Amino acid sequence: MKQRGCSDTSACAMSQSENNEMEPQLSWYLALSAVLFTIGVTGVIIKRNIIAMFMCIELMLNSVNLTFVAFSSFFQDVTGQLFVFIVMTVAAAEAAVGLGIIIAIFRNRESLDVDEASILKL
Repeated sequence: MKQRGCSDTSACAMSQSENNEMEPQLSWYLALSAVLFTIGVTGVIIKRNIIAMFMCIELMLNSVNLTFVAFSSFFQDVTGQLFVFIVMTVAAAEAAVGLGIIIAIFRNRESLDVDEASILKL
C-alpha cells in the first residue's frame, strides 16, 4: 500500500518507519498512568477536604482508564475499551451519589472537613 506522494518504495518505507518511531510507546502511557495514580493516592492521603479527595479518586479512576486504553491499543483488542466504558459509567454513578452525600453533609455540618464528618452524629 503506497502513501500519497511516494514514487519510490524505499522512500515510502523510510517515511513509514519514521512515523512508527514518532508514535508514543506503551511504556509512556503506563508511566503517565502511574504518575497520575500516584498523584491521586497522595491527594487522598494528604487532603482533608471531601471535594479534593473526591477529585483525587476521579483522577485515580482516569489513570486506570488510560492504562486500559493503552493496553487495548497495544494488543489491538476492544476489551480494554469496554472496561473503560464500564468504569466511566460507574464513575458517573459514583459522582452523582457522592455529590449528593457531600451536599447532605455540608447542609448538616456546614463544613467539608473529613475529620468533622468522621463522627456519624447529626
